Amino acid sequence: MRWTYIILTMTIFFSSGQEIFGQFTLEDTLRGSITPERAWWDLVHYDLSVEVFPDDKTIVGSNVIRYEVLAEADLMQIDLQLPLQIDSVVYHHQLVESDRVVDNAFLITLPAKAAIGTMDSLTIYYSGHPRPAVRAPWDGGISWKKDDQGVDFIASSCQGLGASVWWPCKDHMYDEVDSMDIIVTVPANLADVSNGRLISRSFDPVAKTKSFHWQVVNPINNYGVNINIGNYMHWDEVYPGEDGDLDLSYWVLEQDEAKAREHFKQVPKMLDAFEYWFGPYPFYEDGFKLVQVPYLGMEHQSSVTYGNKFLQGYLGNDLSGTGWGMKFDFIIVHEAGHEWFANNITYRDLGDMWLHESFTSYSESLYVDYHYGKDAGQDYVKGVRDNIENKKPMIGPYGVNYDHYPIDVYYKGANMLNTLRTVVGDDDKWRELLRGMNAYFRHQTIDSSQMEDYISTFLNIDCQPFFDQYLRTANIPVLDYYIEDGILYYCWSDCVSDFDMPVDILKGDEVIRLTPDNKRWQSLRLNVEELVIDDNFYIDVRKVKR
Repeated sequence: MRWTYIILTMTIFFSSGQEIFGQFTLEDTLRGSITPERAWWDLVHYDLSVEVFPDDKTIVGSNVIRYEVLAEADLMQIDLQLPLQIDSVVYHHQLVESDRVVDNAFLITLPAKAAIGTMDSLTIYYSGHPRPAVRAPWDGGISWKKDDQGVDFIASSCQGLGASVWWPCKDHMYDEVDSMDIIVTVPANLADVSNGRLISRSFDPVAKTKSFHWQVVNPINNYGVNINIGNYMHWDEVYPGEDGDLDLSYWVLEQDEAKAREHFKQVPKMLDAFEYWFGPYPFYEDGFKLVQVPYLGMEHQSSVTYGNKFLQGYLGNDLSGTGWGMKFDFIIVHEAGHEWFANNITYRDLGDMWLHESFTSYSESLYVDYHYGKDAGQDYVKGVRDNIENKKPMIGPYGVNYDHYPIDVYYKGANMLNTLRTVVGDDDKWRELLRGMNAYFRHQTIDSSQMEDYISTFLNIDCQPFFDQYLRTANIPVLDYYIEDGILYYCWSDCVSDFDMPVDILKGDEVIRLTPDNKRWQSLRLNVEELVIDDNFYIDVRKVKR
């Protein structure tokens, strides 16, 4: 067996604050990096077919992987996590060798090297007991549940953990498949809901099963693919959106239809807000579904899952403590916000999780802003600051399967963006920025530096020190000051080199913009006894002695 890696343990250090992110194994590296056995082929299409057996919690399936050859090679990495097994691999009608090199990755040896630029394919057959979800969606897998009527209620969730927990794939975010067909076979008393549009359904009277064929025509990341199985009913409506009529579909358990029909009236309100701020919903061709599941919910592309018990807020609680969080269903708003930030704009590496979660957490405040006004939206985002830890940088290590990103990618990230909006001070330009990035990076996987460069260029501001401070250190900037004889003396401290963010102070009804330095004290005659900062700036303020 050939393999290009030496099994070793790596220790990853980040220079920012000498933060140690921990030790990583070959397993982490194979999952988290673009290995040579991944790099030579580009995903084009998946044909995934899965039969689900609820009684013994097993699945049997196959995946036809179509790809373009980018370089001549004959070794292919395919990911599939234990305890699932590859039963066989067929390439051009012949069986080929597949070897499990680590617990969750296989090396497939092809009989020949295909020519660069050609389209090729292979089929992987697999089976077994997929990992059961421990605490979905955070510790995911397959949730094997029963609804309150005792009927099977099953769903997948695998962000971070990886789609290879339930189907074989190239399990890395950098390469999204261009399109996908998903066929799921379930017992005849159940239905499956997956991504995209329902192409057909069929019944096998002998096996007493039903098969549901779903089709996705837009690029989709692996973890965004899902299965949801239960005693579903559904209804449809049409949303008159920016790009025309958008088909909406709602799938809920039959016994929950009445309350769901009332509660899900929030979906058009969500679309009103997000199409205003971010531009058209990114997947008109695949429609939008909201699907009830036996866990809290997640951002599966065009098949957003919902388990918030038809309550306002987060399971009936206001995460902001301001009251505004009870004006909307957190899961509907947050998980649907990911259609723009996670599914439209997708991180290439888990280390850049902030690209998904910071923008989407911030979208909650923009929802409030759209429906209740700017002050309400900013009150909401400031209200979640109590959840910020400031223990680790928001950007994690690259090239490894690092799934222990800090909670700060949510709440600190949202406040970082609200801070930047306040720096810009032009809400029309801010909206143009958010809409522009969704158009410019449409259906792409990107890294943090691309987003940072885009923002700096669009705003015509060098935002690099700003992002270095908020993303690459655990600390927020500190504005030191003292007042003497009516003169304010001020200076940034605990900041990265060249940090020069302006900040607004309030003197009665007057707003005064300061441009502090982090290398020298500056002064301004102010004639006040205490400094009042616009609290939309997420900073620390420290009164010091001369």
